[in-house]
Amino acid sequence: MTNTDKDSATQTKTSRLRELLSTRTLAIPGAFNALGAMQIERAGFEIAYVSGAAVSACRGVPDIGLLTLSDMATEAGRIARSVSIPTIVDADTGYGGPVQVAEAVRMFEEADLAGMQIEDQDMAKKCGHLAGKQLVSVAEMGAKIEAAVRAKTDQNFMIVARTDARAVEGLEAAIQRAMAYAAAGADALFPEALESAEEFRTFAREITKGGITVPLIANMTEFGKTPLLSVAEFEKLGYRGVLFPVTALRTALQAVDRLLAELKLFGSQKDWLHHMMTRRELYSLLRYTDTHER
Repeated sequence: MTNTDKDSATQTKTSRLRELLSTRTLAIPGAFNALGAMQIERAGFEIAYVSGAAVSACRGVPDIGLLTLSDMATEAGRIARSVSIPTIVDADTGYGGPVQVAEAVRMFEEADLAGMQIEDQDMAKKCGHLAGKQLVSVAEMGAKIEAAVRAKTDQNFMIVARTDARAVEGLEAAIQRAMAYAAAGADALFPEALESAEEFRTFAREITKGGITVPLIANMTEFGKTPLLSVAEFEKLGYRGVLFPVTALRTALQAVDRLLAELKLFGSQKDWLHHMMTRRELYSLLRYTDTHER
C-alpha cells in the first residue's frame, strides 16, 4: 500500500471530498443506483454524484421536485454506502425552507453522503436547462445555506450552492448570487446552464476577483445549453469538479431500447451477447464468489 493509499484509508469520505476538490480537477460521474456507483468506483473515479434527475427518471417521473427528502436520503444512502469513494447528493431546492434544509443535512450525513447540493430555484423547480424557471430571493437562498451550515455535525460535509440565475437574470446576476452564497457559508459554487466557455471563464474570474476561494463545480450534462467541454478544458477555466449527472443513465437506456427492439423483431438476444456483462463479470463487480459457478 502506498502512502497515498494509507492516507485515503484513514480519511473520512467528507475530508477526502474536501481534499480532492481543493487539489485538482476531477470528472464526477452520476450514479443512478448502487451498482452503477460500484462501476464508477471500479473505473477509477474518485467522486460520485447522485442526480435528482437520474433518480427521478428511474422512478418513472420527471425532474420537477417530486422526490421527497425521505426518497432521496434512502436512495442516495444506498448508493453512498455501496462504495468507498465520497458521494455528493443533489438535494434540489432543499425540500423547503431553512428548517427542512437543516433536516436534509442531518439525514444525508447519517446516510454516508459527503456533500449536498442545493439550488436557488423556487419549489416548483425544473431541470436547470429548461425555460420558465423561477428563483427564490438571494436572502431566502442565503438563509437556507446558513441553516445547512449550522446543521452540520461533520464540518467537512460540503454544502454546494447552485445558482440557476444565468437563464433567468443573466450572467452578472449569477455571479453576484454566487458571491452572496459563498458569504453565507457555501463550501463550493455551481453555476448552472452557462452557455459558453467564455461565460465559465468570466464566472470563475469574477469569483476569484471577489476574494472567494471555494471550489467551482461545472455541470457537463448532455443536450442542454452548455457546450460539451472536456475536464481538461474546465481545469484551465478554473473549475475543480465536472459533473456528468445523467451520462451513464442515458447510455444505458439507449442500449436497452435497441436490445428490446431487436428482441421484439428477432425473438432472440444471441446477437447481443458481446454487448453484455457476463455472469462472471457481474459477480466480480458485486464481489461475490460462488465456488460452483463456472
